[in-house]
Amino acid sequence: MAAALTALLTFAATALTVGLATGAAAATTPTTTAASTTGFGCSHPVRAGQARCYGLLEGLRTATGRLSPFTTGSPTTTGYVPSDLRSAYHLGGTSGSGRTVAIVDAMDDPNAESDLAAYRSAYGLPACTTANGCFRKVNQHGQASPLPSGDYGWAEEISLDLDMVSAICPGCHILLVESDSANVPDLMTAEDTAAGTPGVVSVSNSWGGPEDSTTTGTDPHFDHPGVAITASSGDSGYGVSWPASSSYVTAVGGTSLKKASNTRGWTESAWSGAGSGCSAQEAKPSWQHDPGCAKRAVTDVSAVADPQTGVAVRDTYNSCGGGTLCDTFLQLGLAKGADGWVQVGGTSASSPIIASVYALAGNTSQVVGGSYPYSHTSALNDVTTGNNGSCGGSYLCTAGPGYDGPTGLGTPDGTGAF
Repeated sequence: MAAALTALLTFAATALTVGLATGAAAATTPTTTAASTTGFGCSHPVRAGQARCYGLLEGLRTATGRLSPFTTGSPTTTGYVPSDLRSAYHLGGTSGSGRTVAIVDAMDDPNAESDLAAYRSAYGLPACTTANGCFRKVNQHGQASPLPSGDYGWAEEISLDLDMVSAICPGCHILLVESDSANVPDLMTAEDTAAGTPGVVSVSNSWGGPEDSTTTGTDPHFDHPGVAITASSGDSGYGVSWPASSSYVTAVGGTSLKKASNTRGWTESAWSGAGSGCSAQEAKPSWQHDPGCAKRAVTDVSAVADPQTGVAVRDTYNSCGGGTLCDTFLQLGLAKGADGWVQVGGTSASSPIIASVYALAGNTSQVVGGSYPYSHTSALNDVTTGNNGSCGGSYLCTAGPGYDGPTGLGTPDGTGAF
């Protein structure tokens, strides 16, 4: 509990600033209300060498200044649901039965299994439990105990990750590996555990941090032949995050996804918060040929990440349901719904989506780093509008035909590119 409250106070110190930095509209007077976005409680590293998560909560800033989630208590009233996501990316007809997607996150979500069960039940997905062998939660060493301390912010991230795997690959097994902390060495231990577990075909990492002189030396922890590893590109707009910049991963950017009256039934544009750019540390992989970046370009592919066109998630551990924690949330202007249903986004959503598409494709024995989509672009939706910042109009921050930074080669159109 102490760790959780520490994370909450860290969240409180910066949450409102983050909401504004990501383009959120906050209430400017006590009598106004507006849509608003704020980071999860794990979105703010305390010091160098720690990772932050890339999840964002969308809600309504009330007349009193509190942020309430978009929800009325029904799981279908807020955010895209599994049928929406599978429709948008043409993923019907396959379930990924028996393949395992691993999620690497920091700290513990004590409600992970019960929230996962509620999400899957709400949307008619098959049960995925410890008892039926579908779900496993382990520590960074692969053991069922002892687990790390609970943390409200990382629990929200875990809920998002588990729910996106469920939505995209309902027949997949899920392995949740929880590192002891958000420190990079602990996360790397968890990464090796996840990728080295028999049956795992893909691993999602919805976290990251700035590149530095140590990142290339840490990259081998993502080098696991036969396992597709994805990493979120970040939620702060134009700029490079590691491990998305590693050539051993598929770097996943973000889009705004909206229903449309076109043939696809959906339209996408680059999300303004998605990370992208040209690495200062990582060498150019042989499979990238974009002309404006001499080193590794970020990203490779993308999926929905804009919290304003976000996804429905079940998270009760981070909910304001009464008692001391609820009072603390209210004092900080961060009220949350007691029912646990929230609308969220960030590239924390797009990374597990893409990891799960890899699992659906069942082809990870052929995957080398982020290379596979580059030779299968016909099975991607090219995203050609939007930008995530200022880079002189370059493709590194501006979407256009073909490859661009914020959305990479595009979003899944079935599983053929994976």
